[in-house]
Amino acid sequence: MPPTTPYAGKFSSCVPYSSNANHQQPTSPYRSSTVPKPARENIYSGAYSVGENPYDIPQPHSGAYRSASVSSVNVREHHYTSCALSENPYSSPQPHSPRQHSTSCPGRAHRHTSGSSGSSSDQSCRNNNNVAAAKARLYGHGVTTSYGEMCYHDNSLVSASLEALIQHLVPTVDYYPDRSYVFTFLLSSRLFLPPYELMTRVCHLCVEQQRSGDALLDKIRFREVAPKLVQLLTEWTETFPYDFRDERMMRCLKDMTHHVARGDEYSWRAMQQMTQRLIKRLSALGQYEEAVAALNAAAMERPASLKSKQASAQRNDVLSLCDDPFVLAQQLTHIELDRLSFIGPEEFIQTFAMKDPLENHKGFFRKRKTSNLEAYVSWFNRLSYLVATEICMPMKKKHRARIIEFFIDVAQECFNIGNFNSLMAIITGMNMSPVARLKKTWNKVNTDKFEILEHQMDPSSNFSNYRTALRGANQRSETAHSSQEKIVIPFFSLLIKDIYFLNEGCASRLPNGHINFEKLWELAKQVSEFLVWRQVVCPFDRDRRILQYLVTTPIFTEDELHLASYESEGPENNMEKDSRRSLRSSLLHRENRT
Repeated sequence: MPPTTPYAGKFSSCVPYSSNANHQQPTSPYRSSTVPKPARENIYSGAYSVGENPYDIPQPHSGAYRSASVSSVNVREHHYTSCALSENPYSSPQPHSPRQHSTSCPGRAHRHTSGSSGSSSDQSCRNNNNVAAAKARLYGHGVTTSYGEMCYHDNSLVSASLEALIQHLVPTVDYYPDRSYVFTFLLSSRLFLPPYELMTRVCHLCVEQQRSGDALLDKIRFREVAPKLVQLLTEWTETFPYDFRDERMMRCLKDMTHHVARGDEYSWRAMQQMTQRLIKRLSALGQYEEAVAALNAAAMERPASLKSKQASAQRNDVLSLCDDPFVLAQQLTHIELDRLSFIGPEEFIQTFAMKDPLENHKGFFRKRKTSNLEAYVSWFNRLSYLVATEICMPMKKKHRARIIEFFIDVAQECFNIGNFNSLMAIITGMNMSPVARLKKTWNKVNTDKFEILEHQMDPSSNFSNYRTALRGANQRSETAHSSQEKIVIPFFSLLIKDIYFLNEGCASRLPNGHINFEKLWELAKQVSEFLVWRQVVCPFDRDRRILQYLVTTPIFTEDELHLASYESEGPENNMEKDSRRSLRSSLLHRENRT
């Protein structure tokens, strides 16, 4: 019987998910008769220049980083093997799904770190593992065994002391930890100790266990284990590169490079190449963060056109820029995938990890540890407010109704693509109270499609309808015949909520002081799915003008939205009249101050 988790038995079987592979371009009802729509082949398909757009910087899916993608890992079929000695130790590591969490050599926690007993201990642990397997065959399922400070159930690691888990991560000449274990422990170990401390201890153990007292023998033994150590560090730098924004991590990596250089030239070159890829990745991240910050600053500027509804009528709206819902949905998907790709998997865990008391030190890579995750959540909020702004801005009721219908169609195209985050942001914007109260406008809108979309994202029963659709999108992605069918962009706030409640609902430590590794498997399971989703390269052509509009055009604040709504359709009762009066006074006072 598999370990019980908060998600066991939650999802029902999935209904077929509508594929968008043969999607026909819809005839847009929003096209103006006076402004011809440019031919699709003339839509700009090139990348932005760096000065214009944040999405032209090196992407983590291309070039040197493509080797770290998870495309070759089927996280749902769970095929995991320990590293064979004949494998290339510098092959690109793949973050494995942890559901099949068999770990090789359970008895390895007993291995002595002294050089003289290392080989015999490894052999002993393998004999113990064979004994455990024989007992499992003899007594059937449900066998619980302990090896020192590591506890297994049905040959799956369920709990252990922190020291034993760290020791289990350390490679030897004839042992390399299962990659699903490497990913799971590197991801969640930050709940118990900072990454730089873990790296220091692992490297120290790896070096110390090769010492025998004979300098020549020590050099020979370290030369044999060096490829495995380099492989472990490569997995770490490729899967969790943002850990190395801490200068202590970079210093430890540099020290190990010097140590490896004294023993094995081949491993030393591999370390150099790994470090170069890491620095390039961190440089790309820095450029991305600077570009997003510049765009956010530009979007915060409050032009005169937004200070009054009458003046805002002269401002271009989304329909003047793009009247094809499918094209706009494609550009939204570009933004989603671009921003998603820069979120580090550790950011999900870092949100509730203990604060490092030394993290305020001045370092070369000093950055907030969840900044990219927070930026992505901010994008969701911006899109919601952008939708509400576009609806509340027009003076004429007929124009407002056209924009509502347009965004309904955009939301439907997002659903067909598999872009659930933009879909939910659009629905959220259309359900904001300044938009929902426009009854005269909504009376001119056919809401049938909108009600279907709302039903798909209905929060009742813990978003059961959405979860079913998400599972369908995953199934389509697994059997995809095109890049478009691979796209799965989850409703991100719900993903964060699931991980948060999984962390809060399960104890990290058991009464005996052991770490609850079943919880760590479940956290890794959720995050490993995210790694698969984020590595998809968007197949659609980019449209420079639309992308620039979506990320930089100014939007109304909540107070400005309410005031614009009252000016579109007047107050219906005394409470709304008082609210409008108060908003006018407040906004006028704010403008005079600025």
